[in-house]
Amino acid sequence: MAMSSAFASTDTSYEEIRLDLRSWPEVVNYLEHSKGVILPIGSTEQHGPTGAIGTDAMTAQAVALEVGRRAGVLVAPTQSFGMAEHHLGFAGTMSLQPSTLLAVLHDLVISLATHGFERIFMINGHGGNIATAKAAFAQAYSTASLRGLSVAPKLRCKLVNWFLAKPVMQEANRLYGDREGQHATPSEISLTLYLTPSLVVKQKPLPTPAPAGPIHGPDDFRRRYPDGRMGSDPFLAKPEHGGVLLEKAVLALGDELSNFLGDS
Repeated sequence: MAMSSAFASTDTSYEEIRLDLRSWPEVVNYLEHSKGVILPIGSTEQHGPTGAIGTDAMTAQAVALEVGRRAGVLVAPTQSFGMAEHHLGFAGTMSLQPSTLLAVLHDLVISLATHGFERIFMINGHGGNIATAKAAFAQAYSTASLRGLSVAPKLRCKLVNWFLAKPVMQEANRLYGDREGQHATPSEISLTLYLTPSLVVKQKPLPTPAPAGPIHGPDDFRRRYPDGRMGSDPFLAKPEHGGVLLEKAVLALGDELSNFLGDS
């Protein structure tokens, strides 16, 4: 399989690897030497009283674009809506039901596979997407085979979560310890502050958060976690932390992408 080598094109610009800025003949030309594409996915949901609602999509997109830029791999537009049903008790959250998200991701994968993409590398910024994305992959493999797509025998999808990359988790633990929490975390908020400095003005000290625990429906979530945080202290977030975390995520996921593209 002809694949571009990850991190072979470090001088590539974001504009060059954004699928939405390519013409269809350019995509055809790209497919002559590479069958890989990166699909960022996040969520549009509350991130506590001070975090941006678009945190998960912003962070996934930033990591995906930098990974794609260094690897010379096309990056599809970000799927900004995810499975965030449990956050619907907070204003501004926009969620897809699991069945809807499954259908969307299935259709996106099949669309890409129809044109000849064989490796779909999904960079995820939201834990609630994980189970549904993996189910969508399983369904897409079946559909590709049933439709007789030429890429069906070689089609592979992989979900990676930037926030769970080992170097990212180690750095978050070093910086924040048990105040990292599980939602509206200082690590993800730090990355948003690095990406969008104007968000710094929203930062303020907050009372002790509810401890992390179970996640059920929106009413139960709002009762357990009144301000939306789960054991986290986002006031610890700093833009400079975000820059370090981004680099660690990009290096870790870049290695995974390289292995994924070369896996037969």
